[in-house]
Order: sequence, then C-alpha cells, then structure tokens
Amino acid sequence: MTPLFFNINAKNQEKLLYTLEAHTFTFPKNTRVLTAIKEDNIIGYVVYGYMQITRTDYNGNMTIIEELKEDEVFGTSLSSLNNLEYEIVTKEESKIVILDYNRILAEENNKLPYFYQFFKNLLEITSNKILEKNERIEILSKKTIRDKLLEYFRILSEKLGTKNLHLSLSFTELADYLAIDRSAMYRELKNLKEEGFIKSEKKKITLLY
Repeated sequence: MTPLFFNINAKNQEKLLYTLEAHTFTFPKNTRVLTAIKEDNIIGYVVYGYMQITRTDYNGNMTIIEELKEDEVFGTSLSSLNNLEYEIVTKEESKIVILDYNRILAEENNKLPYFYQFFKNLLEITSNKILEKNERIEILSKKTIRDKLLEYFRILSEKLGTKNLHLSLSFTELADYLAIDRSAMYRELKNLKEEGFIKSEKKKITLLY
C-alpha cells in the first residue's frame, strides 16, 4: 500500500500538515480513539501502531470491521465512523494524524506543488481500501464457516506471497472478523487440520492445499 506522504520530502510534509490543519495524537494500548477526535469529516493516517475498527450492535455483539496498521488510512466516509455503533480501539500504542477532509478539498491547495502527489497517494490508498472491502464482502458471502475460513486464508496467502501465515488477529478476533460463532469456528479449524488442509500452531497457519 502506498504511504500517504510517499514522494513528499520532510519539509513539504510539514508544510502540508500545517496547511491541512493536521492534529497528531498518540494513544496507549486499549484506548478508544473516536472520543478524542472532534471533527465530523476526517481522514486519519496511522504513523505507527495497530488499531481495529469495531462495530457493536444493539445486542452487544461486537464485530471487527477493519484492521489499521502502519501507513494505513481510515476516515468517516471510508469506514462509517459517524455511525454510533462504530469505534476505533488501539491494540498497541498507536500514533495517528487526523486531517479535516474539508481542508483537503479546499481549492487553494491545488496551487501547492506537492499537493498533487499527496492527492494521488490518497486516491491510490482509497482504491486499495475499496479492494479490501470487496474482499471482505467475498469472504462474508460464503455460506459455510469452512468456506469463510478457506477464503480468508486464500486472500491472506496471496497478499503475503506465502502459504505460511502468521495471523495478526487472535482466533477469538478472527471469529469476530468473520462474523461466525467462535466455538463452531474452533471445531472447523480442528476438522481442517485433521483432514490435512492446514497445519496450525498458535497463530501460525500453514496451508497444505
């Protein structure tokens, strides 16, 4: 994924952040992020760390919507963050930059020589986010737990270029991410292992097919 400030030198990055009235936050692990962000229409950039966008419905059921790692982008329009059921939670110490989306669209920014590169980077990252969401839809559209797991492993394997996978999610989080019952998922993982589809050791999965 293209970092938001790719091909923009440090001096111009500083000017750009000033022009866009950026705010920088650092959060400790297990912190809810959205309460600290006052703007209604934002683009966020992860400088470092690991966070999850989660949704908790009216029954208290929590689903992991998206993982956010270093150099990734999130936003109110990209991730439905204006929905009161959504939250961003840090899973380790994380530093983020928050940009006002309306400032990004301001006409006078087009005069900045480095703004074109910034906007190009943002569009490329946004395109990748749309691709990830389409992949998620493809996974969730599978009818069985087995098919959801195998599709998730397939996509992850293609991205990493290896059949030796190290999951960033715990198995409990994976069940939340796939919107499936945890006990049923554990049973299916056991079946896949016994039938020779996978080998597993803690959060390490090796695909054998």
